[in-house]
Amino acid sequence: MSLLTNVMDHSLDDGYAEAAARKKAAGDGGLPKTLRAKLGLAAGLVLAALVVTVGAAQARVAAPVVAKEREELIDRIDRETEAADKLEDSVDELRDDVSARQREALRDSGGSGQAELVGILSGATEVHGPGVKLVVDDAKEASTGGDGDPRETSGFSDTGRVRDRDMQRVVNGLWESGAEAVSINGQRLTALSAIRAAGDAILVDNKPLVPPYTVLAVGDGKRLSTRFQDSADGLYLHALQENYGIRTAISAEDDLRLPAAPSVIVRTAQPRSEKGTS
Repeated sequence: MSLLTNVMDHSLDDGYAEAAARKKAAGDGGLPKTLRAKLGLAAGLVLAALVVTVGAAQARVAAPVVAKEREELIDRIDRETEAADKLEDSVDELRDDVSARQREALRDSGGSGQAELVGILSGATEVHGPGVKLVVDDAKEASTGGDGDPRETSGFSDTGRVRDRDMQRVVNGLWESGAEAVSINGQRLTALSAIRAAGDAILVDNKPLVPPYTVLAVGDGKRLSTRFQDSADGLYLHALQENYGIRTAISAEDDLRLPAAPSVIVRTAQPRSEKGTS
Protein backbone atom coordinates (compact mmCIF):
# COMPACT_ATOMS: atom_id res chain seq x y z
CA MET A 1 0.00 0.00 0.00
CA SER A 2 2.86 2.37 0.73
CA LEU A 3 4.26 1.78 -2.79
CA LEU A 4 0.96 2.59 -4.46
CA THR A 5 0.59 5.70 -2.34
CA ASN A 6 4.11 6.86 -3.32
CA VAL A 7 3.42 6.32 -7.05
CA MET A 8 0.22 8.33 -6.91
CA ASP A 9 1.77 11.14 -4.94
CA HIS A 10 4.88 11.35 -7.18
CA SER A 11 3.52 10.60 -10.69
CA LEU A 12 6.31 12.72 -12.28
CA ASP A 13 9.89 11.74 -11.61
CA ASP A 14 11.84 14.23 -9.57
CA GLY A 15 14.50 14.64 -12.28
CA TYR A 16 11.90 15.52 -14.94
CA ALA A 17 10.25 17.97 -12.55
CA GLU A 18 13.58 19.74 -11.89
CA ALA A 19 14.37 19.95 -15.62
CA ALA A 20 10.95 21.43 -16.37
CA ALA A 21 11.41 23.99 -13.63
CA ARG A 22 14.81 25.07 -14.97
CA LYS A 23 13.48 25.37 -18.53
CA LYS A 24 10.57 27.48 -17.32
CA ALA A 25 12.88 29.74 -15.33
CA ALA A 26 15.22 30.22 -18.31
CA GLY A 27 12.36 31.05 -20.72
CA ASP A 28 10.79 33.72 -18.65
CA GLY A 29 13.13 36.46 -19.96
CA GLY A 30 12.99 35.46 -23.73
CA LEU A 31 10.55 34.64 -26.51
CA PRO A 32 8.86 31.26 -26.68
CA LYS A 33 10.52 28.78 -29.06
CA THR A 34 7.60 28.60 -31.46
CA LEU A 35 7.55 32.36 -31.89
CA ARG A 36 11.29 32.47 -32.58
CA ALA A 37 10.87 29.80 -35.28
CA LYS A 38 8.08 31.77 -36.89
CA LEU A 39 10.15 34.93 -36.91
CA GLY A 40 13.11 33.08 -38.43
CA LEU A 41 10.93 31.62 -41.19
CA ALA A 42 9.47 35.03 -41.91
CA ALA A 43 12.95 36.56 -42.16
CA GLY A 44 14.02 33.81 -44.58
CA LEU A 45 10.99 34.39 -46.80
CA VAL A 46 11.64 38.13 -46.85
CA LEU A 47 15.27 37.52 -47.85
CA ALA A 48 14.28 35.10 -50.61
CA ALA A 49 11.71 37.56 -51.96
CA LEU A 50 14.35 40.27 -51.96
CA VAL A 51 16.79 38.10 -53.95
CA VAL A 52 14.12 37.18 -56.51
CA THR A 53 13.09 40.82 -56.87
CA VAL A 54 16.67 42.00 -57.41
CA GLY A 55 17.30 39.21 -59.95
CA ALA A 56 14.15 40.06 -61.88
CA ALA A 57 15.11 43.73 -61.94
CA GLN A 58 18.60 42.93 -63.24
CA ALA A 59 17.18 40.59 -65.93
CA ARG A 60 14.77 43.30 -67.06
CA VAL A 61 17.60 45.80 -67.31
CA ALA A 62 19.87 43.35 -69.22
CA ALA A 63 17.13 42.06 -71.59
CA PRO A 64 17.43 44.92 -74.13
CA VAL A 65 21.22 44.51 -74.24
CA VAL A 66 20.97 40.77 -74.88
CA ALA A 67 18.30 41.28 -77.55
CA LYS A 68 20.46 43.88 -79.28
CA GLU A 69 23.50 41.61 -79.26
CA ARG A 70 21.40 38.77 -80.68
CA GLU A 71 20.09 40.98 -83.50
CA GLU A 72 23.62 42.13 -84.32
CA LEU A 73 24.82 38.53 -84.44
CA ILE A 74 21.95 37.54 -86.76
CA ASP A 75 22.70 40.50 -89.05
CA ARG A 76 26.37 39.53 -89.15
CA ILE A 77 25.51 35.93 -90.06
CA ASP A 78 23.21 37.14 -92.83
CA ARG A 79 25.90 39.44 -94.22
CA GLU A 80 28.56 36.72 -94.17
CA THR A 81 26.18 34.24 -95.78
CA GLU A 82 25.35 36.71 -98.54
CA ALA A 83 29.05 37.37 -99.12
CA ALA A 84 29.78 33.64 -99.30
CA ASP A 85 26.95 33.17 -101.83
CA LYS A 86 28.36 35.96 -103.99
CA LEU A 87 31.83 34.40 -103.88
CA GLU A 88 30.39 31.01 -104.82
CA ASP A 89 28.52 32.56 -107.76
CA SER A 90 31.73 34.29 -108.83
CA VAL A 91 33.63 31.00 -108.68
CA ASP A 92 30.97 29.32 -110.82
CA GLU A 93 31.12 32.12 -113.38
CA LEU A 94 34.91 31.93 -113.56
CA ARG A 95 34.79 28.15 -113.88
CA ASP A 96 32.29 28.41 -116.73
CA ASP A 97 34.43 31.05 -118.41
CA VAL A 98 37.54 28.88 -118.14
CA SER A 99 35.67 25.88 -119.55
CA ALA A 100 34.33 27.95 -122.44
CA ARG A 101 37.82 29.24 -123.25
CA GLN A 102 39.21 25.71 -123.15
CA ARG A 103 36.53 24.46 -125.53
CA GLU A 104 37.16 27.45 -127.81
CA ALA A 105 40.87 26.72 -127.82
CA LEU A 106 40.23 23.11 -128.75
CA ARG A 107 37.94 24.12 -131.59
CA ASP A 108 40.42 26.65 -132.95
CA SER A 109 43.51 24.46 -132.70
CA GLY A 110 44.37 23.16 -136.14
CA GLY A 111 40.92 23.71 -137.60
CA SER A 112 40.53 19.98 -138.22
CA GLY A 113 38.36 17.16 -136.98
CA GLN A 114 41.23 15.98 -134.79
CA ALA A 115 40.71 18.93 -132.45
CA GLU A 116 37.01 18.08 -132.18
CA LEU A 117 37.88 14.47 -131.41
CA VAL A 118 40.30 15.60 -128.71
CA GLY A 119 37.57 17.78 -127.18
CA ILE A 120 35.14 14.85 -127.10
CA LEU A 121 37.62 12.38 -125.63
CA SER A 122 38.84 14.86 -123.04
CA GLY A 123 35.30 15.77 -121.98
CA ALA A 124 35.73 19.43 -122.86
CA THR A 125 32.77 19.54 -125.27
CA GLU A 126 29.19 18.34 -125.14
CA VAL A 127 28.39 15.16 -127.04
CA HIS A 128 25.23 13.46 -128.23
CA GLY A 129 24.50 10.34 -130.18
CA PRO A 130 23.50 6.69 -129.78
CA GLY A 131 24.71 4.75 -126.80
CA VAL A 132 23.79 2.81 -123.70
CA LYS A 133 21.83 3.79 -120.60
CA LEU A 134 22.75 1.75 -117.53
CA VAL A 135 20.95 2.25 -114.20
CA VAL A 136 22.50 0.77 -111.05
CA ASP A 137 20.62 0.98 -107.76
CA ASP A 138 20.87 -0.38 -104.21
CA ALA A 139 18.85 -3.41 -103.21
CA LYS A 140 15.26 -2.73 -102.19
CA GLU A 141 15.94 -3.43 -98.52
CA ALA A 142 19.44 -1.97 -98.45
CA SER A 143 20.75 -0.66 -95.14
CA THR A 144 23.97 0.97 -94.08
CA GLY A 145 26.61 -1.50 -93.10
CA GLY A 146 28.97 -1.24 -90.15
CA ASP A 147 32.72 -0.75 -90.06
CA GLY A 148 34.95 -2.67 -92.37
CA ASP A 149 34.29 -4.14 -95.77
CA PRO A 150 30.72 -5.48 -95.89
CA ARG A 151 31.52 -7.59 -98.94
CA GLU A 152 33.86 -9.64 -96.76
CA THR A 153 31.28 -10.27 -94.05
CA SER A 154 28.28 -12.53 -93.93
CA GLY A 155 26.04 -9.55 -93.25
CA PHE A 156 26.41 -7.86 -96.65
CA SER A 157 23.26 -9.58 -97.85
CA ASP A 158 21.46 -7.30 -95.38
CA THR A 159 23.06 -4.13 -96.77
CA GLY A 160 22.92 -4.50 -100.55
CA ARG A 161 24.52 -1.11 -101.19
CA VAL A 162 26.38 -0.14 -104.35
CA ARG A 163 30.02 0.62 -103.57
CA ASP A 164 32.50 2.94 -105.23
CA ARG A 165 34.52 0.06 -106.63
CA ASP A 166 31.37 -1.31 -108.24
CA MET A 167 30.93 1.93 -110.17
CA GLN A 168 34.64 1.94 -111.01
CA ARG A 169 34.29 -1.48 -112.64
CA VAL A 170 31.13 -0.43 -114.46
CA VAL A 171 32.77 2.67 -115.94
CA ASN A 172 35.99 0.87 -116.83
CA GLY A 173 33.97 -1.90 -118.45
CA LEU A 174 32.08 0.61 -120.61
CA TRP A 175 35.31 2.31 -121.70
CA GLU A 176 36.81 -1.07 -122.54
CA SER A 177 33.69 -2.06 -124.47
CA GLY A 178 34.00 0.93 -126.79
CA ALA A 179 32.33 3.90 -125.09
CA GLU A 180 33.43 7.28 -126.43
CA ALA A 181 32.03 9.39 -123.57
CA VAL A 182 30.60 8.50 -120.15
CA SER A 183 28.66 10.37 -117.48
CA ILE A 184 27.19 9.41 -114.10
CA ASN A 185 24.07 11.21 -112.90
CA GLY A 186 24.72 13.99 -115.40
CA GLN A 187 28.38 14.43 -114.42
CA ARG A 188 30.82 13.94 -117.30
CA LEU A 189 33.83 11.74 -116.70
CA THR A 190 37.30 12.47 -118.02
CA ALA A 191 40.61 10.68 -118.01
CA LEU A 192 41.37 12.37 -114.67
CA SER A 193 38.05 11.65 -112.97
CA ALA A 194 38.11 9.79 -109.67
CA ILE A 195 35.36 7.63 -108.20
CA ARG A 196 35.81 7.31 -104.46
CA ALA A 197 33.81 6.70 -101.31
CA ALA A 198 33.21 8.90 -98.27
CA GLY A 199 31.41 6.75 -95.74
CA ASP A 200 28.38 5.35 -97.53
CA ALA A 201 28.39 8.07 -100.22
CA ILE A 202 29.98 7.71 -103.65
CA LEU A 203 31.98 10.71 -104.85
CA VAL A 204 32.75 11.50 -108.48
CA ASP A 205 35.39 14.21 -108.67
CA ASN A 206 34.61 15.03 -105.02
CA LYS A 207 30.91 15.55 -105.73
CA PRO A 208 28.51 13.22 -103.89
CA LEU A 209 26.02 11.16 -105.86
CA VAL A 210 22.79 9.59 -104.68
CA PRO A 211 21.24 6.38 -106.00
CA PRO A 212 20.00 5.35 -108.44
CA TYR A 213 23.19 5.83 -110.46
CA THR A 214 22.37 6.52 -114.10
CA VAL A 215 25.36 5.87 -116.37
CA LEU A 216 25.20 7.16 -119.94
CA ALA A 217 27.76 5.98 -122.47
CA VAL A 218 27.90 7.25 -126.05
CA GLY A 219 28.87 4.69 -128.66
CA ASP A 220 27.45 1.99 -130.90
CA GLY A 221 24.41 1.27 -128.72
CA LYS A 222 23.60 -2.41 -129.40
CA ARG A 223 27.20 -3.44 -129.87
CA LEU A 224 28.31 -1.53 -126.78
CA SER A 225 25.54 -3.12 -124.70
CA THR A 226 26.40 -6.64 -125.87
CA ARG A 227 30.14 -6.26 -125.41
CA PHE A 228 29.71 -4.81 -121.92
CA GLN A 229 27.34 -7.54 -120.71
CA ASP A 230 29.71 -10.21 -122.01
CA SER A 231 32.78 -8.59 -120.45
CA ALA A 232 34.22 -9.45 -117.05
CA ASP A 233 32.85 -6.24 -115.58
CA GLY A 234 29.38 -6.90 -116.99
CA LEU A 235 29.43 -10.40 -115.47
CA TYR A 236 30.58 -8.86 -112.18
CA LEU A 237 27.58 -6.53 -112.22
CA HIS A 238 25.29 -9.47 -112.99
CA ALA A 239 26.78 -11.37 -110.01
CA LEU A 240 25.98 -8.41 -107.74
CA GLN A 241 22.41 -8.55 -108.96
CA GLU A 242 22.08 -12.29 -108.41
CA ASN A 243 23.88 -12.55 -105.07
CA TYR A 244 23.15 -9.25 -103.32
CA GLY A 245 19.92 -7.98 -104.85
CA ILE A 246 21.50 -4.90 -106.45
CA ARG A 247 19.16 -3.67 -109.16
CA THR A 248 20.44 -3.02 -112.70
CA ALA A 249 18.83 -2.13 -116.01
CA ILE A 250 20.60 -1.62 -119.34
CA SER A 251 19.15 -0.44 -122.63
CA ALA A 252 20.40 0.79 -125.99
CA GLU A 253 19.36 4.37 -126.78
CA ASP A 254 19.14 6.19 -130.11
CA ASP A 255 20.19 9.61 -128.82
CA LEU A 256 21.96 10.47 -125.58
CA ARG A 257 23.18 13.90 -124.55
CA LEU A 258 26.17 14.26 -122.26
CA PRO A 259 27.26 17.66 -120.88
CA ALA A 260 30.81 18.92 -120.96
CA ALA A 261 32.97 18.41 -117.92
CA PRO A 262 32.78 21.41 -115.56
CA SER A 263 36.53 21.87 -115.56
CA VAL A 264 39.18 20.27 -117.73
CA ILE A 265 42.81 20.35 -116.69
CA VAL A 266 45.07 20.92 -119.68
CA ARG A 267 48.53 19.42 -119.48
CA THR A 268 51.29 19.56 -122.05
CA ALA A 269 53.78 16.73 -122.42
CA GLN A 270 57.42 17.60 -122.96
CA PRO A 271 60.04 15.29 -124.46
CA ARG A 272 62.42 13.86 -121.92
CA SER A 273 66.02 14.95 -122.40
CA GLU A 274 68.56 12.17 -122.38
CA LYS A 275 71.39 12.78 -119.94
CA GLY A 276 74.92 12.28 -121.14
CA THR A 277 74.17 12.93 -124.81
CA SER A 278 75.99 15.63 -126.72
